[in-house]
Amino acid sequence: MNTPCPCGSNAPYAECCQPLHHGEAASTPEALMRSRYAAFIENLPDYLRATWHPSTRPGSLSLEDSPDWTALQILDSTENQAQGTVHFRAVYRLAQGFRFLEERSDFLKEDDRWYYLQGETSEGQFKPGRNEPCPCGSGKKYKACCL
Repeated sequence: MNTPCPCGSNAPYAECCQPLHHGEAASTPEALMRSRYAAFIENLPDYLRATWHPSTRPGSLSLEDSPDWTALQILDSTENQAQGTVHFRAVYRLAQGFRFLEERSDFLKEDDRWYYLQGETSEGQFKPGRNEPCPCGSGKKYKACCL
């Protein structure tokens, strides 16, 4: 099946994040970040914990109160041997409208695997322009969809 990957890469899920969710190592910090975002949508808390560096990994993780994630935008991504950073914005929907979580995430590579280490986050209200794509993922303009 050619279901689009929830990470927004425009690749099929089966060729993008699903192999990582089944144990394949991410090739870059950005690939790991995208797969972690997709794991929130696919409700894969075990994957999120497994890709979290042991030094900062929480003892448990529940996605029961996770918001309705709608879009991921990678703003910047860097890697230098065993360290990497990804600056991203993830949009989610609440009853009051769209909001975003923006994070600058740090990653470490150990034993040929990338791990999420930590991140600095901020949140805010997301206000797309009337003629911009709707953040709900419909492919329509915001004014013709969720405005």
